[in-house]
Amino acid sequence: MREKSYTEKICASPDKLSDNEAVPKSSKKIFYLIDGTAYVYRAFHAFDLNTASGEPTGAVYGMVNMLNRILKEQSPHYIVTIFDAKGKTFRDDMYPEYKANRPPMPDELRKQYDIIRDLVPAMGIPVLSVPGVEADDVIATLATEAANQSNDIHTIIASADKDLAQLVSKHITLRDEMRNDELDPEGVLKKFGVPPERIVDYLSLVGDSVDNIPGVPLVGKKTAAKWIEQYGSLESVISNANDIPGKAGENLRNSFEQLDLAKSLVTLKLDVDIEFNMNNFTQTVPNTEVLRDYYKKLEFRTWLSQLKSSKATEEHKSDYFTILDESSLNDLVEQLKNCQILAVDTETTGINVRKDSLVGISISMSSRKAFYIPVAHRYVNAPKQLSRELVLEKLAPVLEDESIAKIAQNIKFDAAIFRKYGMSIKGVLYDTMLESYVLDSRAVAQHSLDNLASRYLQYSTIPYEEVAGKGKNQITFDQVEVERATNYAAEDADITLQLHQKLWPMLESNSSLKNVYENIEVPLIAVLDRMETNGVLLNCDELYRQSMELQVRLNKVENSIFELAGTQFNLSSPKQIQEVLFEKLCLPVTKKTSRGQPSTSEDVLRDLSDKYEVPKLILEHRGLFKLKSTYTDKLPELINKNSGRVHTSYHQAVAATGRLSSSDPNLQNIPIRTPEGKRVREAFVADSKCVLLSIDYSQIELRLMAHLSGDPGLVDAFNRGGDVHKSTASEVFGTSEEEVTPDQRRNAKAINFGLIYGMSQFGLARQLGIEQAQAKEYVQQYFDRYPGVKEYMDRIRAQAHEQQFVETLFGRRLYVPDIKSGNFNRRQHAERTAINAPLQGSAADIIKMAMIEVDRWLAESESGAKMIMQVHDELVLEVPEKEIDEVIAKVSHFMENIAELDVPLIVDSGVGVNWAQAHD
Repeated sequence: MREKSYTEKICASPDKLSDNEAVPKSSKKIFYLIDGTAYVYRAFHAFDLNTASGEPTGAVYGMVNMLNRILKEQSPHYIVTIFDAKGKTFRDDMYPEYKANRPPMPDELRKQYDIIRDLVPAMGIPVLSVPGVEADDVIATLATEAANQSNDIHTIIASADKDLAQLVSKHITLRDEMRNDELDPEGVLKKFGVPPERIVDYLSLVGDSVDNIPGVPLVGKKTAAKWIEQYGSLESVISNANDIPGKAGENLRNSFEQLDLAKSLVTLKLDVDIEFNMNNFTQTVPNTEVLRDYYKKLEFRTWLSQLKSSKATEEHKSDYFTILDESSLNDLVEQLKNCQILAVDTETTGINVRKDSLVGISISMSSRKAFYIPVAHRYVNAPKQLSRELVLEKLAPVLEDESIAKIAQNIKFDAAIFRKYGMSIKGVLYDTMLESYVLDSRAVAQHSLDNLASRYLQYSTIPYEEVAGKGKNQITFDQVEVERATNYAAEDADITLQLHQKLWPMLESNSSLKNVYENIEVPLIAVLDRMETNGVLLNCDELYRQSMELQVRLNKVENSIFELAGTQFNLSSPKQIQEVLFEKLCLPVTKKTSRGQPSTSEDVLRDLSDKYEVPKLILEHRGLFKLKSTYTDKLPELINKNSGRVHTSYHQAVAATGRLSSSDPNLQNIPIRTPEGKRVREAFVADSKCVLLSIDYSQIELRLMAHLSGDPGLVDAFNRGGDVHKSTASEVFGTSEEEVTPDQRRNAKAINFGLIYGMSQFGLARQLGIEQAQAKEYVQQYFDRYPGVKEYMDRIRAQAHEQQFVETLFGRRLYVPDIKSGNFNRRQHAERTAINAPLQGSAADIIKMAMIEVDRWLAESESGAKMIMQVHDELVLEVPEKEIDEVIAKVSHFMENIAELDVPLIVDSGVGVNWAQAHD
């Protein structure tokens, strides 16, 4: 909740207020004047967003988001958005150099500007532009006219333009929507040091380099405000110019002529020729068809869902049926037995396979027709439903029939739910989530059913919150009324079928992508399901002990920070950290936030840590706190009561490169660079009479670089089987491998891995603690010795520019649309991604294929060993002690021979009673 402002003051009567005293708005009609042109530019710089094809959308998003917020939170009685008209204005005639320094509108913004000009009126918001004047003049005229016509109207100007502060009065306030700041007359005085009626004088003295308005040289904001406060007005300042000493006074006396010009330029017109009628400034009914078309094109899926076509919904509802009796179920089963493919979806009480239970099943055999079979809806007056056991018994012959193909969205979840009740889904399996992911792996949100429906079918699905509520009021699905549940659940199956019909032909048309889908992603589903079911044992006593030790460390670090800072503060508050570091300790500001405040990000603190102890300790505190809260405290809470194990969830459709991710717990992010982080792995233990086996690919991405680049020197270094970092150091530093020092090897390792991840010379210099010139020399020496690497990087960069995607060894496609961006930073990032993605993506494909082979062998051999974890390039198995030698040999063989490269794939293995011991 914000602090009380002038708008909440209790005033006896507006007529009794002075010009500098604000008027309460609560009883007045609100007139919103939106500075459209200014906000478009601000949104463009604030939001770096793109569609899947790389079209920029940030400016449109920011503008529409702001307008929606105003409509929702402010509910203005009157509203209008003002844009600059095309062509010159009277100020250009007055002063040809006016705004001459401003660059032309960027191409990425120009496209969006035209869209915004269409979208705003489609939202029902009036738009106004007047040739020959600027948007500010139109705003000034409207605000003044509204104040003159009625005391019952309070005007809010939505803009951060300081020129508009001259309009602020008891009837007019200036509001910065992005900062949520609002200025009344008192606020203007506090911010600028002068009241609104002196803003023109103030701006005349200060000038404006952006608009090329001349002011008094070397006179800044504080000096201008001081002069006006002392003398009262610009005219008085000029009259007393001879009394003002020093260079500032001399500059003032030399600027009399240009001050008249400056004042004319900054003074807003109050008499623009506009037909003023408040009825012209009311919101009209939005044009949902126009909005829908744009929201689809721009991929604004949340807003699109809010425009859901009731007609389309009714079309789907009319063909959705609820199965409540055995006769209807038997009829459905007979229909299913004669179909070749069907979509199936499960509704459950939650998303935890091992904890939550089945509530209903939906099935679709043809578009726009689906059936929902509720089995466990439990609410007052719920209809009688068929038992779960009966339904599964009747459906088993169909779902286990290998001649009938099955489609699902995230089929791993549905298969696990069915298996929980003793049934397996068999047949050719299709997963629309994975189909979408293989076609285009970017952006996790794109692969949800809601977003896929919007993107590929131009259809808005029923939001889950619409049937189950949200937040603390959300109910579980078994509490949803059956009729509402049918519309939601049947739609899921129907849309899943329609999506498959749309996506599968796209996959079939590309043999490489189809290969990735059929031979890597789909077989991996069952592998991951088994790994999740296996789970891993935890030593809770060890975790408790680590938590206690971490708390002692945290307390010690916290006390050291407070002692050095000379004050106590909240270490979780960026604002308080900012105040301590940059105001109290006066540390240098190296980076600012989008709101102009000193940043306290991890990068900033790391830079400062080289010279200052407090930021170094704050970083240490953050790391220890995260370790304790995320792992040592949290892991015991995730243990399943039935199995006594932790069962992570693996996700295939998240990382753009094809790597797996995991959650509850996130195994990929357990820190290993600090002793405390490594110790967490000690709590992951083997069952009795078993050990943990860790098998990890050795330098797989470097080996892939050697293969893809074909560089003879790098290929030879790996084929000789030596230390590749020492070999690189020998090449770069011109010495024999025997004479390579530890520092030289460390530098060579940084270069090897840095180039893979597209590290700049600046980044390399920072990591090695050397000058940029030295880093540049190292990189050049590397490329001189390994020219094939440079050729590969140039070649892949050129390919990415030409086709906007790169591929892994096995055909996985990785898109980089920002490679053509006009934004330098985004383009550079895309180029680095293009170089790294084939390496990281190929490594991801390789370990996935190895997992499939290892899983197949484990099943065929009936070994007691089982895969329990996969983290980056590492597999972890729980193995009976008596089988360990055989398992090491077999798994190593599969991993090292899963792909044929010009260099050998090598794995390192370790065995231990816990993960830390095995990994080391």
